[in-house]
Amino acid sequence: MTPTTTPPPTSPADAECLALTRTLRRRGALVLSVFGLLWAFAGASGTGSGTDAVPVAIEVAAVLVTAGALRLGYRSGAAPSPRTVNLPERWARGVGIVNSVEVVAIFAVIAAANATDRPALIPVGIALVVGLHFFPLSHLYDQWQYRWTAALLTVAAIVGLVLYAAGVSDESVRVVVGLVSAVVLWASAYHVAVRG
Repeated sequence: MTPTTTPPPTSPADAECLALTRTLRRRGALVLSVFGLLWAFAGASGTGSGTDAVPVAIEVAAVLVTAGALRLGYRSGAAPSPRTVNLPERWARGVGIVNSVEVVAIFAVIAAANATDRPALIPVGIALVVGLHFFPLSHLYDQWQYRWTAALLTVAAIVGLVLYAAGVSDESVRVVVGLVSAVVLWASAYHVAVRG
């Protein structure tokens, strides 16, 4: 039995849809993996000074994992996505609104955490905001797997909040939230890069 593949496009509209699907797959792999890298660096910053072996090892591994996701997402011989996206009407406008709200909410988290002298809550709040923004994005991009991304990032934020409330050090909270968020985003990047 041979595996099924996406048939070649039969019309210009089909070709356009396949091209859009490929573009969104590549863009998703890029954005998810780069933000995974940033989260890994944030998590590594809680493990010691930049000259210690542990943060450097985490950062080197993070660069390699990110490079792997980018390579998979942009490889020229990639099979077409097993399905084409079915984007809702005015999806790009919706994405712009969701991302704008996310940025404003992130700035609000940073301002509130600094104003209340609770900087350890910055990564917790940002992970929550980022996680929640993936719920509407899953619909807008027609990427069901973003619901898992949303749920897991939200769980990372809740775990960070519980650790903070339990009196765990700010650095440890940053390590846990940062590295868990990085792994979630990289897993999503690899999934998008490989499966579409």
